[in-house]
Amino acid sequence: MVKLVNQTLFASKIKGKKLYIFNANDIRSLFRVSAVAASALLHRYKKQGFILQLKKGSYAFPDVLPPDVYVASKLYTPSYISLEFALSYHGVIPETVYEITSVTTKATRRFEALGKVFSYRKIKRIAYTGYEIQKQKGLSFNIASAEKAFVDINYLRSIKGQKPISRFNKEKINPTRAVKYASLFSNKKLTSIIKTTLQ
Repeated sequence: MVKLVNQTLFASKIKGKKLYIFNANDIRSLFRVSAVAASALLHRYKKQGFILQLKKGSYAFPDVLPPDVYVASKLYTPSYISLEFALSYHGVIPETVYEITSVTTKATRRFEALGKVFSYRKIKRIAYTGYEIQKQKGLSFNIASAEKAFVDINYLRSIKGQKPISRFNKEKINPTRAVKYASLFSNKKLTSIIKTTLQ
């Protein structure tokens, strides 16, 4: 059965479904093959360089790579882009950030894919909010608002004993909204840091 799915059919069906990132389950349902056959197909095409492995179990076509922000939202879920990358994205910090930084309610993780680093830091489930859905090239991804990204990064810095971020554009942050997000962490030190840094 594996031999019946040639490269042309394989690519056209997956691309036709607009599956920019796909896995063995997608292959099983699209081509009605067994789990063993799906794994064999993916392994063969990865070895040939026809598809790229983003992480164990996740693949993409090199000629139709989705934006990094979309990859970040699919590599590890639930997650939303936050911290340095989101602050740079919103123009809160002047630096260009190359590592795509996200937060998650699951364990902290780090992946290297497509020549980039995708990192995920754990935060409290109750504080997992304050993000919005945006689109790049028609593909949706979750990204923290400027205020939430600012709170997230200062929370993670405070629990590591690091100083709050100091170089940022205050005009890009609504202090009331930031304090509201800080309160979700039930951490008086964090709330104090946010109020002080945004005075």
